[in-house]
Amino acid sequence: MSDSLDEFTEAVLSLVEQIPPGRVMTYGVIAAHLGRGGPRGVGGVMARAGHGVPWWRVVRANGTLPPHLMIDAQEHWHVEGVPLVRGVVDVDAALWEPATTRPVGPAPD
Repeated sequence: MSDSLDEFTEAVLSLVEQIPPGRVMTYGVIAAHLGRGGPRGVGGVMARAGHGVPWWRVVRANGTLPPHLMIDAQEHWHVEGVPLVRGVVDVDAALWEPATTRPVGPAPD
C-alpha cells in the first residue's frame, strides 16, 4: 500500500469516527470534505478498513448501504435515532457536515 493511500485511509476513518450518533455522512460528502478520493475511494476504504469505526453512519447519497449491511445498519440507526424514511436514512435530515479544518481566508492579526 502506498503512503498516500495510508494517509487517505487514516483521514477517512478519522472523519468517520467524528460523526455524531444519529447523524450520517455520504461517501461523496466525505470525499469532498477531504478534497480527494471520490465516493468510490471512500467506499473502498470503508469496505477494507471500516469495520472498526461506526460504518453505519456512512451511507450512499440515497440513504442506503450495500444490501448485506442494511439489516445491521437499520438496527444501529434505530438505536441512535437516525431520521429514516421507509427504512432508509433521510439524508437531508441526518446529514452531518463537520466544521472545516482548512483555513478559509487570511489569518487574523
